[in-house]
Amino acid sequence: MMADDALLYPGTDWDFGTIQRIYDRVERTAKELKLDTYPNQIEVITAEQMLDAYSSIGMPLFYKHWSFGKQFAQNEVLYRKGLRGLAYELVINSSPCISYIMEENTATLQTLVIAHAAFGHNTFFKTNYLFKQWTDAEGILDYLEFAKGYIAQCEERYGQMAVEQLLDAAHALMSHGVHRYPRPRRPDLKTEERRAKDRLQYQEQVFNDLWRTLPNAPAKTGPVLSEERRRALLELPQENVLYFLEKSAPRLQPWQRELLRIVRLVAQYFYPQSQTKVMNEGCACWVHYKIMTTLHEQGALNDGAFLEFLQSHTNVVYQPEFNDQHYNGINPYALGLGMMQDIERIVVDPTDEDREWFPDIAGKGDATGVLQDVWANYRDESFVSQFLSPRLIRQWRMFHLLDDSGQPELRVDAIHDEGGYRRIRRALARHYDVAWVDPDIQVVDVDLAGDRRLIVHHSVVNGILLAENDTRQVLQHLADLWGYDVLLKEIDPASNAVLKEHSASARSTFF
Repeated sequence: MMADDALLYPGTDWDFGTIQRIYDRVERTAKELKLDTYPNQIEVITAEQMLDAYSSIGMPLFYKHWSFGKQFAQNEVLYRKGLRGLAYELVINSSPCISYIMEENTATLQTLVIAHAAFGHNTFFKTNYLFKQWTDAEGILDYLEFAKGYIAQCEERYGQMAVEQLLDAAHALMSHGVHRYPRPRRPDLKTEERRAKDRLQYQEQVFNDLWRTLPNAPAKTGPVLSEERRRALLELPQENVLYFLEKSAPRLQPWQRELLRIVRLVAQYFYPQSQTKVMNEGCACWVHYKIMTTLHEQGALNDGAFLEFLQSHTNVVYQPEFNDQHYNGINPYALGLGMMQDIERIVVDPTDEDREWFPDIAGKGDATGVLQDVWANYRDESFVSQFLSPRLIRQWRMFHLLDDSGQPELRVDAIHDEGGYRRIRRALARHYDVAWVDPDIQVVDVDLAGDRRLIVHHSVVNGILLAENDTRQVLQHLADLWGYDVLLKEIDPASNAVLKEHSASARSTFF
């Protein structure tokens, strides 16, 4: 039997002293696991505050927009009717790392979410290479404060409708507002804030060299640019559509360009999270399971608290089978944790099959060290393609269905043999590859000498064209921001043939 004074808490109730005691004990256990984290900031919030955080994509100090209020209202109605639950926690990739925990949680759930968010997600945020490349944890909160204040000033000066209209268009293009590959300068959001203020003090000189060389420009202008020089100034082809508009759209005012920059930097901030959902949640689940198990073994949690934890944990990582009515794809929590625990098994107690498939890690003994290396150096696509084991494929009873539109029936393309394991692993990894999942849309040219029509290409993958209705609406927003006509061509990369064309003209009322 465990003595009550050894427990972190005797029942389900908690106060702020209990939260501090829980945090200190979890932190000590995390240090024993040699986890590298940002400083933590724990915020206790209500259900309504959690709904508000949902609506602003989980970011504190976020600017105002009507869509956030709409999302809040929708989530609130579903929550009040019991049709949707709320997350136990919400965590922000910042320094300090901010973890929001629900005041309705029991003491055991507070222990779980502190272990999961404040040390699991926090570790992944700080160590993973994508977050190091693309996010500035030190500067994000300061930049959001600047962005919120700047947008409020724009609303006062130019009108709420004008700002809202521009943000609507920018949000529609947000998924095409990221650089997919590293650029020379690391993001520094504090520097961005300082540079933003400087940019507003002078006219847009970067556009003068480009637009003064139009054939119909006044006589005082210089010579017409060569095609190569013109495309170099425009940085074409350009996959970051918001970046192109911010730099080159001829009719945007300085404050409008700054708003595009704000939306673009927020989109870039979330870019790593879209590529690491499985790994991020797998890391956090592995960490919280390890910490909670250790606390129970040490007598800090009684059997009742541990059973409560196991119930919540099991609900989170539950994976329905493909023929289950509740099946809705692969649960990233389940796959992430399953692969983390499988790697731990391979490192500590490998089979002959494991030694053949994973010679670099099989039997190495230091499971935490291997996992930390994995967290630091992979994203979902490469993680699955490198570490999904035949044993886990068999355990999950995975198989690959080939859906070829040219064939009358589906075909089971991979079974449980060596070749099948590799095909299953490649096929699953592809589902997490942004180059395969997200449409490749790039600005390729603009007719400066004529009607200034913008030419955009979509490189079609696997014969899948863009949805007609969505394309029409998004293209309209692009034309409005550009200020002139836009032509989108869907191109077959193999033959370079144009499969479909879409066009839109700028609305005169936008400006």
